[in-house]
Formats: sequence, C-alpha cells, structure tokens
Amino acid sequence: MRLIDLLAEEPRIGVLECSRRLQVARGTVQARLDKLVGRGVIAGFGPDLGPAALGFTVTSFVTLEISQRHGHDPVTRHLSEIPEVLEAHTITGSGDLLCRIVARSNTDLQRVIDQIVAYEGITRASTIIALAEQIPYRVLPLLRSSVQ
Repeated sequence: MRLIDLLAEEPRIGVLECSRRLQVARGTVQARLDKLVGRGVIAGFGPDLGPAALGFTVTSFVTLEISQRHGHDPVTRHLSEIPEVLEAHTITGSGDLLCRIVARSNTDLQRVIDQIVAYEGITRASTIIALAEQIPYRVLPLLRSSVQ
C-alpha cells in the first residue's frame, strides 16, 4: 500500500527513489512493482489526460440498444473507431451498452451521436449530458478500505 500511495502521489518517481523513500531494497520495490503490474493492480504508467483541457468540454453518457442479431462485437468495433467514445460497457437493464463520450460542444455532440447511431446494428440511443464531475474516477479509496 505504501508503494501504491507513493506512486499515486508522484507518478514520475523512479524505482530507486521509491526504494530510498520506503527504506527497502531496490530489488524489493522492483519485485513488488512487477507483481502489482502482473496482477493488473497497476494498469498503466501513462499520463492521465483531461479531455476538457484538450477542448472536449462536453461529457455525456449514451445508452445504446443494439440489434440482437448483430451482437456486441461488431457494434464495439464500430464504437472503437470513434475517438470521442472514451469507454463502453455492456450493461443490464433496458439498454445493451453504456458509453462515455466527449465532444467539443453540444453541436459537436450531435455529430458524435449521429456517427454512433449510423451503424445499422444500433437501434436506439439515449443520451444524458453530464453537467459537472463531482467525484472523478478513483480506485485508491477502494484499495485502502480493502486492506484495512
């Protein structure tokens, strides 16, 4: 947990500096880091990008209903070709897929939605525009609560 906390606080820190601050051998830090990466606990080291800072100030969630004869895979391939689709999840309930998408404006959002629903395997889309992010995506509190 101390290693994860340190990496979360200072993502650009090196293994040697981690070992110095945690007062453990460099090899120990490297072994623990490799194990955390191997188990998927640490999923990446890349920069976290803010879509709004890149000009994509509108965030929305789109629930898609798909034609069951086409299935999820072709629709997922279509969605993966649209850069504004940040993520897509199969869901239970009245819809089949839930997507988080971004756009530069409401007008641009219409363009993105039109591009999404242009695929014949998508039968209906329902869109909700996010007004403000109250709690950003986070996992550390979950991890901290599970190790106590």
